[in-house]
Amino acid sequence: MHDFARCSPGRTARPSGLDLGESLGTILAQGPPTPAIAHLSIDKQGYAWLPEDDFINHFAGDVDPVKAKVMFAVQQPLAASALGEVMGEPAWKSLPSWYLVAQGDEAIPPDAERLFAKRMGATVIEVNSNHLPMVSHPDEVVNLIKAAVEKIERTEAVTSSSR
Repeated sequence: MHDFARCSPGRTARPSGLDLGESLGTILAQGPPTPAIAHLSIDKQGYAWLPEDDFINHFAGDVDPVKAKVMFAVQQPLAASALGEVMGEPAWKSLPSWYLVAQGDEAIPPDAERLFAKRMGATVIEVNSNHLPMVSHPDEVVNLIKAAVEKIERTEAVTSSSR
């Protein structure tokens, strides 16, 4: 799930379609664990780690296996508490948004991504990818970002010329 909402200074667009008061953990808990996070390991410090098999075969399932192994070896843990963090006012409610649905995502269900994109009113593309389309399908990701930039620039040009 990838929200490329344009941010103004002091505002953060999160890579999701979460709404005010929601958390990713609550959304994920509505169904069975996805294959990528089914065996998530939480260490004594409260950090979540993906086991090698799940990382390579489910999280980075369409990434070159050698690159996926390197990515596994250098993965940074997620603070498990982040799954419970509640979303504040999302930027997508007041700013244009673009969303890439990873059709083969085994971390966040693609249907959840589609739901996020729909309620955001986002411009959507779908890519046959796992959770890491920026690695396995970089051209599609770059094209989406460029389309967003071009749309924003056109909108700003029209707004500026009508003043």
